[in-house]
Amino acid sequence: MFKARVLTSLLLVPVFVLTLFMLPYQYWAALMLGIASIAAYEWGGMTGMGKLARHVYWLLTLVTGLLLVFAADWHLVDVNWLVQMQQWMTFWGILVGSLFWLLIAPAWLATRHHFRHPLFMALIGWLVLLPMWLAMLSLHTVSPWLVFGLLLTVWIADSAAYFVGKRFGKRKLAPRISPGKTWEGVLGAWLAVTIYASLLCYLVPFDWWLVPMLWGVTVLSIIGDLLESLIKRQAELKDSGGLLPGHGGVLDRIDGLTSSLPLAALFIYFPLYMSVLDTYV
Repeated sequence: MFKARVLTSLLLVPVFVLTLFMLPYQYWAALMLGIASIAAYEWGGMTGMGKLARHVYWLLTLVTGLLLVFAADWHLVDVNWLVQMQQWMTFWGILVGSLFWLLIAPAWLATRHHFRHPLFMALIGWLVLLPMWLAMLSLHTVSPWLVFGLLLTVWIADSAAYFVGKRFGKRKLAPRISPGKTWEGVLGAWLAVTIYASLLCYLVPFDWWLVPMLWGVTVLSIIGDLLESLIKRQAELKDSGGLLPGHGGVLDRIDGLTSSLPLAALFIYFPLYMSVLDTYV
């Protein structure tokens, strides 16, 4: 299992980095939407949707996003109107997604409530996946390096938590949700991200706020991981899918991104979002 996990990572990470920096923006956005759509299909399987419903769910996710990305190129709508609509949807999508992870997800984890209605869980799935995708696009317009840096933060935190927790873990973080996660693993993630953020501040350099921001990204990535673990446990599933050998499904690999990227984008883009809010409210 560990060997398959490493081999899959060695294959996927370089491919992802190449697409991030080499693909034109719209095609990269479409690729990320495809990944989010696969995750939507897996979400449907975890939350009790039938096979037909899962297909409809991922198709709706894909078509909606494609229209937003390519409508201007296809001359389906007025370009100025599309730009305004994209700004509006990006702002509200990222804001609502951030509030979900800051307020609702922690309460959900605390109560471990089992929501069973497929339609409700479908809406939650969009609330989990689409803000992540919008945040990726928003951050990419600033710089692909910004996207890479934030993704690397989550990967470093996840890897450090895994190895430190496996070697030193004794105190369970959430035994009824994810018995393998420990407080020692959380400490390992925090230390690794602190070193990473400090190096960035020294080499680039960034302002002082980078370190606490990446701490927040780390905490939110853990919350996202725990929420997916809760839903899998309630569905009596080990993985969200089997697409990635050694890793499980796509959702198993991006759970930390679903929770951390929206708030990172909101923080970085806050002045612009305030101007959008003044325009539409």
